[in-house]
Amino acid sequence: MGNSKQFDVIIIGGSYAGLSAGMALGRSLKSVLIIDSESPCNKQTPHSHNFLTNDGKTPNEISRIARQEVEKYTTVSFYNGLAIHGEKTTHGFEITTQTNKTFTSKKIIIATGIKDLLPDILGVKECWGTSIIHCPYCHGYEVKNKKTAILGNGDYGFEFSKMIYNWTKDLTLFTNGKSTLTEEQTQKLKHNNININEAEIKQIKHKHGFIENIVLKPNKTHRVEAMYLKAKFIQQSDIALKLGCEITAQGYIQVDPFQRTTIYGVYACGDNAAFLRSVANAVCTGNISGAMANKELIEEAF
Repeated sequence: MGNSKQFDVIIIGGSYAGLSAGMALGRSLKSVLIIDSESPCNKQTPHSHNFLTNDGKTPNEISRIARQEVEKYTTVSFYNGLAIHGEKTTHGFEITTQTNKTFTSKKIIIATGIKDLLPDILGVKECWGTSIIHCPYCHGYEVKNKKTAILGNGDYGFEFSKMIYNWTKDLTLFTNGKSTLTEEQTQKLKHNNININEAEIKQIKHKHGFIENIVLKPNKTHRVEAMYLKAKFIQQSDIALKLGCEITAQGYIQVDPFQRTTIYGVYACGDNAAFLRSVANAVCTGNISGAMANKELIEEAF
């Protein structure tokens, strides 16, 4: 990192969205600082899919190549650390790190991602991202036609079962307690030979993160090879809130089609601002954030 602590743009988060924004700004000759704590939420995922030119590569490999490409732009600097505070100043914004380093900029791009809140079931954490997965577009092809479970209930359980039925017909919906499906939903699932199991889940048995059995209370075993789970989440960082950005009812940072938050000069991109969790979407929204921040800087200076 250079000696200057004043930047045109500070990007908080150096994964796909943050690096994409950094590239757009570096190519626009803007001085940029990317602050990265190196804790992406997909660090357990063995392979990333559905991203052209990188299908099947590891998340770490994609990030490593992306960073090497961004580092070629000399106006982009990196700081390895955790940003913990942000505030508006008379000249822009100030960001403080966990080690009490402060940096200032005219614009902020928040690309900090989200943190998954996994259910308190033994074995889920170890399998998350490997054989317990969230997205059929990211991982569905790799587990197609396999004996598959869905952990869900009610409208979500029904709609997601309907979705996953496209990839496998050997499908069981585990409601982990009394079903809240409507009678119509129940009959529709049964008509398509989708099993419904209301037993409570005791634990997930696995081998190195690859699920082998679901153990139901009191002690009945159900063999599966993959499970889909829509985990609850929180924002990985509270800097958006500290800057005054509005959060949607679903928990995402509110942005417009140009990735602008409700605070002028602050942008957000990637998983923290969109329900679609994919590398492709993170790169796309990061690129938009960088381009729009650059445009705003140009207009203000002209």
